[in-house]
Formats: sequence, structure tokens, C-alpha cells
Amino acid sequence: MTTTAVAGEPRAAGRRNGTGAPGGPGRPRRVRRSGRAGTAGRHLHDGRITYAVLIVFTAGSLFPLLWTAIAASRTNSRLAETPPPFWFGGRLLQNLETAWTDANMGLALLNTTIVAGTITIGTVLFSTVAGFAFAKLRFRLKNVLLVLTIATMMVPPQLSVVPLFMTVAELEWTNQLQAVILPTLVSAFGVFFMRQYLTEALPTELIEAARVDGASSLRIVWHVVFPVARPAMAVLAMLTFVQAWNDFFWPIIALTQDNPTVQVALTGLGRGYIPDQSVIMAGALLGTLPLLLAFTVFGKQIVGGIMNGAIKG
Repeated sequence: MTTTAVAGEPRAAGRRNGTGAPGGPGRPRRVRRSGRAGTAGRHLHDGRITYAVLIVFTAGSLFPLLWTAIAASRTNSRLAETPPPFWFGGRLLQNLETAWTDANMGLALLNTTIVAGTITIGTVLFSTVAGFAFAKLRFRLKNVLLVLTIATMMVPPQLSVVPLFMTVAELEWTNQLQAVILPTLVSAFGVFFMRQYLTEALPTELIEAARVDGASSLRIVWHVVFPVARPAMAVLAMLTFVQAWNDFFWPIIALTQDNPTVQVALTGLGRGYIPDQSVIMAGALLGTLPLLLAFTVFGKQIVGGIMNGAIKG
């Protein structure tokens, strides 16, 4: 009995270790790989269907801009014909010059750049500070103030036009750029957007560590909050700049053709018994080109900041 037990121990140990006969290495066990593991990475590679879908969506997105350029290079009578033209004509430079002169487009582009840039900077800074306060600071009536801030998003802007215009007229800001800038210098959407981002992305321990080191609230915002919130700030800046550049409703009320933004200046091109659609399209093309230039220059930095924040998160 004792001999059998002793002799069986190496064999049992060999079986447990995956070897064959005692004292010698056996065949290694084969590990079966699931068929899903071999095909899991295939979804990350591109294919013909992916390129086809991207080409369709890209063509659909670029078609309005392409049609604007085609219409701006034709005459008004040619645009009224059937079928309409589907290729460029020879009057693009002439129509652009006419739109630039008739709509005072140089002053309009300068004013719109000032308005959109100031609104973007103010909205990003104020929204980030307010979002940080709602996300990480403790003070009385915080939840009530947050609900009231969000509730302002449900009020149509048309309801505030009359009291807002009365205030602007009382301050003698009519037909001045501050009448367009100050009412939209901060937005409830921006505050809520930054609050939601900082709630998840900014650790409370990081703020407490900065306070232990003796940092003031302003220094915490500058050295802790802003670096963490940079990806969300880039997204908010992009959305705010586009919205401010294309804003039409309030500027057409507060400004005139003597001191216009781009959208106000374009309304002067459509006047007359028979509006010249080709000149209007040329003016629209002039108003769109700065946005395309801005996205071409800063698009990589914006997307890089967004992806950097996504990877860190």
C-alpha cells in the first residue's frame, strides 16, 4: 500500500503540471482560441462600405457650399432658367465685387469678427467659472440657482426682445456693437455644459490638495480648473463662435446698415423689385469663407484637444 501511494505521487503531480510521464516533460496543452478573438480587430479596419458612406455624407455636406459658389458665378437670368446650372460660370469675381461694395462687407466682416470673438471669449470664461462653482463649490441655494439657470433655456428669445430693446435704447446703445455683445456674453447652455463636464472630469481631491498647498480660489481656477476643462472649453468655443457669427434675429433689431454684422449686411442685398440672387449668393459666400478659414486653421487643434481630453478621461 505504501509503495503504491509513493509511486503514484509523481504521476499525479505530472498530470497536474500538464506533463506526461514522471520526470520528463510532456506535450504542452493546446489553448483553443475563440473565433471571435480573431475577428475582433476586423471592425477597426476600414473597408469599401465605410468609404462609400463617408463619400456620400461628405458630398451631401459640401453640396450647399458648392451650389452657393456656382450660383455666385452666374447671372440672375441664368439662375431662373430650367434646368439650373450645375457648373461654374464666369461672373464670380464681378458678383463678389458687387456684393462687397453694395453690402459694405468689409465693415460687416470686421464687426462680426469683433462680436463673435468677444462673445466666444466671454462665454467660455464665464461659463467655465460658473460651471466650476455649480460642480464643486458649496454655497447656499446652489441647486435653486442651477434650476433657474437651466429654466432660462426654455424661454423663447422672442419674448425678451421688447424689454431688451428698451434697455438698449435707454442706455443709448442703439446701432452699437455692445448692444449685440453684452446680452449674449454668457449663456445658460454654456454654464450647464461646463458644469456637467467638470463634475466628472475634475477630481475633488485635486481641489482639496491645491487648497492645502495654500492656493487661492483664483489660482485654483487658473492652474487647476482651466487645464482640466480645456477640451470642453474648445468645444464650447467652437459652438459659440459659429452661433454668434450666424446670429441674425437680435442684430437685425439692434443694428442698421450703417454699422452692420455680416447677417445684417446680407439683408441689404435682397432689396429691390427683382432681387439679384447671384449677388446674394456671392455675399453669402463672402460671409461663409471666414468660418471655413477658421476651421481649416484651428480645426486640428480643436479636435486634438477634444481627443486629448477623451484619452485622459
